[in-house]
Amino acid sequence: MAKSKDKIWMQRALSLAEKGRGYVSPNPMVGCVIVSEDGNIIGEGYHQKYGKEHAEVLAVKSVKDRSMLEQATIYITLEPCAHHGKTPPCAVMLAKLPLKRAVIAMQDPFAEVNGKGIEMLENSGIAVDIGMLKEEAEALNEAWLHYVRFSRPLVTLKIAQTADGYIAAPNGDSKWISSSDSRTEVHRWRSRTDAVLVGRNTAMHDNPSLTVRMVEGRQPIRVVVDGPLELPRNLNLFSDQYEEKTIIVTHNKSKADEVADPMLKMLQSNYFRGQILVVDKHNGHSNQKQMLEKLADHGVTSLLIEGGRDLSTSLLKSGLVDRLQLFISPKLLGGGTKSVQGLGMNRMEDVVPFKHFTWSRFGPDMLLTADL
Repeated sequence: MAKSKDKIWMQRALSLAEKGRGYVSPNPMVGCVIVSEDGNIIGEGYHQKYGKEHAEVLAVKSVKDRSMLEQATIYITLEPCAHHGKTPPCAVMLAKLPLKRAVIAMQDPFAEVNGKGIEMLENSGIAVDIGMLKEEAEALNEAWLHYVRFSRPLVTLKIAQTADGYIAAPNGDSKWISSSDSRTEVHRWRSRTDAVLVGRNTAMHDNPSLTVRMVEGRQPIRVVVDGPLELPRNLNLFSDQYEEKTIIVTHNKSKADEVADPMLKMLQSNYFRGQILVVDKHNGHSNQKQMLEKLADHGVTSLLIEGGRDLSTSLLKSGLVDRLQLFISPKLLGGGTKSVQGLGMNRMEDVVPFKHFTWSRFGPDMLLTADL
C-alpha cells in the first residue's frame, strides 16, 4: 500500500482518539486504524474508557474478515503498550498478526513501554515507521505527557476580568464579568479536564457547583482547598448529586481523621461522601506542590483552577501554573478585587514573558491563552 496516504490514515486515527477525551484518564487517548493491502479501512477503534480495552484491541476485533489482516498496515497514535496494566499488552497481541507495517505517531515515554512495544513488533517481522503527525499526537495527549514526565497534573489557571483587571466589584459581586459565550467555553473545558479546583474563599462566597451544565459532557472531579477544614457542609460541593466526586484538600490532619472515621460516619446522616487529601502545612497554608502530587496519585492528569485572587497569585508565585486562560471583558469597574496582586516583581526587567500565547474571541470577550 502506498505510503503517500499515511498522513490521511493517521489523521483518522487521531480523530478517533479524541473521542476518548475526558473518559480514559489517567490513560492516554489512543486511536487505531487498520488498512488493507488494497488501501481500504478494514478495522478501527479508540480507547473509550479507563480500564477497558485499548484502541488496538477494538480495531482488530472490528475486522470482519481476519484474512484481510494479511499484509495490512496498522496506524496507531501511540506506541502499543508492552506491559500488563488493567489490560494485557497490545504489542504482544499485534506481534502475532500477519501485518506488514505499523505506522506509529509517537513513542510512549512511560518507563514500562518506551520502545519495548516497537521492538516487539519489529522482532515479529512487522516494519515500523515512527513519527507520522508526531506533533499532533503530542498535542492531543499533552496533559498525559506532562503527568508522565513530572508526576503532577497539567495546571491551567482560568481568570475572567474586566478590561481594567478586576474580577469582582467592591461589594464582592462577580456575576457576570464574562459573557455567556465565555462561560460556555469554560464548561467545555470542565468536561475535558480531570478535575476543577477552587479555594475556600471562592467556595464560601460564590458557592459554586463546578459542574458541566452549558454543554454536554462528563462531570469532572471537584477539588476545594480548605486548609482548616471548616467549610459548612451545606455548600453545593458537599451536598449535591456529585458530592462523591468532591475532594477536600486540608492540612488539618486531626480533624480530617475525625471526618473520615467510619464509626462517626455511621452516626451522621449528612456525612461527607467524597474524599479528603491531607497535605503538610506550608507558610500557614496547605502545601500546594504536595497537593498536586497527591492529586496525580489519584489519577488527575489535568487540573483547571477557577479560584480567586489569593489562590491565583499563590500558584503563580510558586511556579505551579502551566497555562493561563485569561478572559478580558470590555467593561470597566475602577475598583474592587484585582485578578492577581503581589507577584513580587518590582521592575520591568523582572517580568518573565510568556513562552507562547494566542488570542481568540468569545462573544464580546477576548481570551488570552498563554503557556508559562
